[in-house]
Amino acid sequence: MAIDRRDFLRAATAGAAGLSLGNVSPLAGVPLFEGSIPAPRATPLRRRGGQAPDVVVIGAGNFGIWTALNLQRLGATVTVLDAYGPGNSRSTSGGETRGVRSSYGGRPAGFVWNRWANEAIRRWIQWDEEGRELLLPRVFYQSGDLILREEMIPYLEDTMAQWDRLGVDYELLDVDEINYRWPWIRTEEGVSLGLHEPNAGVVRARRAIESVAKRFEMEGGEIRIARAALGESDGRQLNEVTLGGEESLAASTFVFAVGPWIGKTFPELFGDRVRIPIGNVFYFAVPDQRFMFPNMPSYGVPGCTGWPALGPDHRGFRVRTGGQPGDDPDTSDRWVPPEAHERPRQILERYFPDMVGAAINETRACHYCFGPNRNFLVDKHPDFDNVWLAGLGTAESFKQGPVLGEYIAKRVLEIENDPELAEQFRFSLEAPEGGEREPDPQSEDLGG
Repeated sequence: MAIDRRDFLRAATAGAAGLSLGNVSPLAGVPLFEGSIPAPRATPLRRRGGQAPDVVVIGAGNFGIWTALNLQRLGATVTVLDAYGPGNSRSTSGGETRGVRSSYGGRPAGFVWNRWANEAIRRWIQWDEEGRELLLPRVFYQSGDLILREEMIPYLEDTMAQWDRLGVDYELLDVDEINYRWPWIRTEEGVSLGLHEPNAGVVRARRAIESVAKRFEMEGGEIRIARAALGESDGRQLNEVTLGGEESLAASTFVFAVGPWIGKTFPELFGDRVRIPIGNVFYFAVPDQRFMFPNMPSYGVPGCTGWPALGPDHRGFRVRTGGQPGDDPDTSDRWVPPEAHERPRQILERYFPDMVGAAINETRACHYCFGPNRNFLVDKHPDFDNVWLAGLGTAESFKQGPVLGEYIAKRVLEIENDPELAEQFRFSLEAPEGGEREPDPQSEDLGG
């Protein structure tokens, strides 16, 4: 008797459904969930020539490539389409580095993000351990993270309450302890305490995306450079995506994970309801090893996040400030003009005086993507039963890629069924009660 492909995938992966995400309520006071990234298949899937994939993932950034890898490891055949390629300079995931911390006090989705980020830290470490045998580059550096503030504020109190609930290690440090550990951090002006998260770290972002893409291809996946758009449909079923000209690609299911291109891809859904501001990143030359990993943690001060230089690339000491409103991610400039260089130098002068006058090694500018409901989007397209939307990272999704990818893959294959969690990530154009935006206590408004 014939069996439907979806039923086959559901049966084949049922044993994994209780891992990681589906067995823990996001609001329960429970330990971190257990489990690991779904293991590679012993024999990679290989599709026959001309055979359509089960799933087409549009977008090879953080959301897309992790979802594709997990879909494949759960039994689906997958093709990834990206207009520029994994880790490209125009993508939000294509920057040099991204922080991995779990301090999300005061956010509507803070507890879920906190729990996921701590699980993601474990998985980033696991990823490097597995990658070492495949000669893949190290991507995660466990630097710890230090938040500096003038006084105790609700953001910090709520973060510590979340960590207490989850059993996450942290330290509340006074000025004397900060000066003892990192005497090159200036605390005379506006610093009375520091909240230290020792397990946090920094990911070499572009190389991480390239690494996941490499594993995906090694295990049988296909990546194509193409710009996809909605093609022919039959009622609530999308039959194909077009790839330009007369070429198209059919599949049973489609996942659009297009980052700041989501408004261009679905203008009728999002219009001006999605903000894609640009953040400015600076990498400064360091005077000595004090400002290099592992000699100081990543840091968060009002209006800025950053971290020490990482050895393998040595891009420099990273300072990130707010930028400017974003427009078209295909045409926006990705360098930071000289008139915007004053703000990061003010940060150095106030908190890192021995860095004053340091040369700028390079600048980076990238789009973030904010939706009206302040959370990630993982839900079906309202007009199609076989089209998924994944994105709106709100500047916080990269760190959680290993967890997000598994969650999205299980949602797509209908083997993850936590309705409370799904409700948090549903498609909605309505702003939550209290307004459309919230202040980010860790960073400047990114241009909106």
